[in-house]
Amino acid sequence: MSRHRPSPGGRLATLIRGNNRLAKRYWNITTKQMATLRTLTSRLQLSIAAGDLQLIEGRWYVTHAGLLHLAMSNGCSGIEVQPVRAFCNADTGRWAFKATVYKLRGHKGFAGFGDANPSNVSPLVRGAEMRVAETRAVNRALRKAYGIGICSVEEIGSLPARNQPEPNVRKLPPEPANGNGEPKLRDQLCLLIRQNRLDASLVKQYAAEFCGTKDLRRASREQVTTFIKHIAEFAARDREGLLTKLNSFAQQAGAA
Repeated sequence: MSRHRPSPGGRLATLIRGNNRLAKRYWNITTKQMATLRTLTSRLQLSIAAGDLQLIEGRWYVTHAGLLHLAMSNGCSGIEVQPVRAFCNADTGRWAFKATVYKLRGHKGFAGFGDANPSNVSPLVRGAEMRVAETRAVNRALRKAYGIGICSVEEIGSLPARNQPEPNVRKLPPEPANGNGEPKLRDQLCLLIRQNRLDASLVKQYAAEFCGTKDLRRASREQVTTFIKHIAEFAARDREGLLTKLNSFAQQAGAA
């Protein structure tokens, strides 16, 4: 007996339904934003569960992981990256790169430039400007190569916390004031979520797993303090790895 394989149209329909479900779960999404999501899903087949898309300040952004996934799916021949030395200064943390994406072997490439310096990156990734600049260059080249008009998350730098509404931030566990003038743990965690444009519900799930508790409310103050330090270091060291870790929880929820 042969195994039935879903048609391409069936896979796309499943992806659209999954993206719609997760978008409604994670964000207070409008009808217009849902329509844009459907268009992006149909044209580019990007997945929220896989971390390909994020909604920030009411606008959709593609992620570095999503762009790489798109390139691989379309048989990208290669990506060449080189520093633009005239605009690089290691002493001041200023870097610029040129990336060239080759969609097909032997064909003309699509070039993109990216820069980073301490003034246009999140405080949590200070010291990693070289890697940020390289990522931005690759993202711009990939967006040109595959005709993606929406900006990538990594290109927008750091946004003011007040302009970064994140889903479910208010649902983090309440905490009494500590009385010593330091920010409350809840406030520290919310700030990390906003600065790194993370999904609060996924951070809560990660925190519960990290602390070994059923949910974050059951974790001790010491456990939450350790988790906050851990996620801050994780974001500074490898933000893409952190997003992949968080998105694994979304995938588990989607499979449930």
